Amino acid sequence: MTQGALTMNNHKNRKTIVSALLFLALTACLLADGFIIIPRPNPRPHHPPIRRPFPLEVKYHNVTVNIEDRVAVTTVDQAFYNPTPSRLEGYYLFPIPKNAVIKKFSMYIDGKEVEAELLDAKKAQRIYLDIVRRQRDPALLEYTGQGVLKARIFPIEPHSTRKVKISYREILDKDNGTTEYLYPLNTEKFSAKALKNVSVNVNIRTGENIKNIYCPSHEVDILRKGEKRAQVSYEESHIKPDTDFKLYFTTRNHKLGLSLLTHKKRGQEGFFFLSLSPGFQSPGKDTVAKDIAFVLDVSGSMAGKKLKQAKNALLFCIENLNKKDRFEIIRFSTEAEGLFGKLNPVNSSNREMAREFVEDLRAIGGTNIEEALGLALAHKPGGGRPYMVIFLTDGKPTIGETHEEGLLAKIKKSNAGGTRIFTFGIGNEINTHLLDKITHMTRAYRTYISPREDIEIKISDFYTKVQSPVLTGLKLDFGPGIRVFKTYPRELPDLFKGSAITLFGRYRGSGKVKVKLSGLMGDKEKVLQFDGEFNGGGDNDFIPPLWASRRIGYLLDQVRLQGKEKELVEEITDLARTYGIITPYTSYLIVEDETTNVRGRMISPKDQTLGRVALRDKEFKRKVREEYANVKKKSGSGSVQASKDLQQMNVAENVAQTRPGKARMKYVQEGEDNKTQQVKNIQGRAIYWTGKSWVDSRLQSQKDQNVKRIQFAGKEYFQLLEQEPQAAQFLALGKNLRFVYKNVIYEIYE
Repeated sequence: MTQGALTMNNHKNRKTIVSALLFLALTACLLADGFIIIPRPNPRPHHPPIRRPFPLEVKYHNVTVNIEDRVAVTTVDQAFYNPTPSRLEGYYLFPIPKNAVIKKFSMYIDGKEVEAELLDAKKAQRIYLDIVRRQRDPALLEYTGQGVLKARIFPIEPHSTRKVKISYREILDKDNGTTEYLYPLNTEKFSAKALKNVSVNVNIRTGENIKNIYCPSHEVDILRKGEKRAQVSYEESHIKPDTDFKLYFTTRNHKLGLSLLTHKKRGQEGFFFLSLSPGFQSPGKDTVAKDIAFVLDVSGSMAGKKLKQAKNALLFCIENLNKKDRFEIIRFSTEAEGLFGKLNPVNSSNREMAREFVEDLRAIGGTNIEEALGLALAHKPGGGRPYMVIFLTDGKPTIGETHEEGLLAKIKKSNAGGTRIFTFGIGNEINTHLLDKITHMTRAYRTYISPREDIEIKISDFYTKVQSPVLTGLKLDFGPGIRVFKTYPRELPDLFKGSAITLFGRYRGSGKVKVKLSGLMGDKEKVLQFDGEFNGGGDNDFIPPLWASRRIGYLLDQVRLQGKEKELVEEITDLARTYGIITPYTSYLIVEDETTNVRGRMISPKDQTLGRVALRDKEFKRKVREEYANVKKKSGSGSVQASKDLQQMNVAENVAQTRPGKARMKYVQEGEDNKTQQVKNIQGRAIYWTGKSWVDSRLQSQKDQNVKRIQFAGKEYFQLLEQEPQAAQFLALGKNLRFVYKNVIYEIYE
């Protein structure tokens, strides 16, 4: 990292800089990643004096990143608003991304370039500690090890906006073909209020073909612009960012791209993440001809808007069939009827027959799922073609085999060829356990469409993703030196053009490996090899919680579909508490577990996480109990919601997807907002805010009860920071916390 200092006007001495920075602890105003401190407000005549520093409002915060191979130029554009009637003087501070190698930077205030320097990490840390010591606020310990950029802003006129724009250039790390970009957006705990608008737009241009693009931190849109160009976009309004923006992309001149990242603590089993993608492909290139059957419920309950939207979705699918595909359409109500009676090729006459068949569909009669799926599975694909069934229904079986287990047994018997059955449940009056077991048994994917959602959009979006298979029947081999286990998904799905497969798992062993991928491209077997390494370290701390989310989603599905098992519930509870996977369902299990363990004197009451929250918020406990009860239900809106949430956990690829049901976790109690936001992941485990203090999830399993009580901002406090710099990540949380570090329990108190 280039080291320097950012000052404005050389006549400002070091003492002034330090004094200005000390006001930061009072403001609690870090808005986005850059922020403005107001150390010396200048009140207008006849206006009351402004006694304390305060945050300026942020009108917008936009980030544009241009990456050329390994060189990234980041431009940050922010607007700050002064809501007071006073002219203000402020200082703009920007924490430099950790480990960033800054080569060039510039800064503009209201369009005018200003001179500036960088404060290196060592000097910045001394100032952070001085702030903590003088102002008794540990918040800036979050940035230990990072440099900072600073500039004076004057004047800030009353009720006016000042625009700040900075740009910096850095060289990105590249490991085994995978490049990482990081933008510091983890500022939620400093924010005075939610940001009005936040956006990050990344433009990637490379010399080699771009294969994988992966963002584990945020929900992003990825637009491919050819083999060597891509755009990644993230945008939200009225939020408090609490996660750094991370982006990974892989470049390889192979047909398929594979990224392998690991994370491992000394003496523990490791975690790994693997992403597989064909990258950008031109239409028809290297795609496999497929067989597909569309099975549509036209029982009486589908009448009206539902059937109209379903018909439009089918017409979309018909128009977007590939030239070499074969297809069939089956309608079912009291009886099932196929359009062709077999899988027919795609041509103009068959398309026209299909359009007429769909247009003539009418809703009447019962629901004969047995006959419909039996008819679809009777077709036998050939020539190495993958065969998939798209099954749409809005009801429970009322004709033929109506018992869940009996129907599943018949489907299994008819499906000797391993056909994927993708289910779409429409509305709430469906048997979610039946549909979920069908997809689980056939290694497919389930989708539920609520009465408020558009059926046409849901189905057409799904079909676009599975339109063009590239490789089917996938298998991975990591070689003899590495043992992988508890991998999710349990079995690899098929790989489609424009998509990616992400795999999370645990591993034992270390060293370089040859990862072998085998699969079918049509009726021909393809075997590809990739170089990879399972090292003994890795700083990819995003992997453990994402793995935990998938593991918990899988286990909860086992509980709800196969019956409750004590061992499964215990593992779900432990994983959720350890990694902070806080959902309405896991919250209930944690609360119940901690309540029981406190009563049995298995744990101390002060070591509880959500259990302490539930003691203060009875409404919270009641809500999560009701939500967990929905897991056991087979139909109704609660059952549908539970299935959708667990499906999201099963395929979670970013932090947001590990928190299904977050919107339903809003319970206001003594100023708290959302229980999912009262959890922080530090050094591989979750720390919980219980209303009065932060509690480390590891406390409940800590056998060695070596306890050190340390007063906040006392002599021992700063000795700990000096001797154990990594402890700053915990200490930044606040003045009252209990955490485990190197097998010692530290109790920080005021």
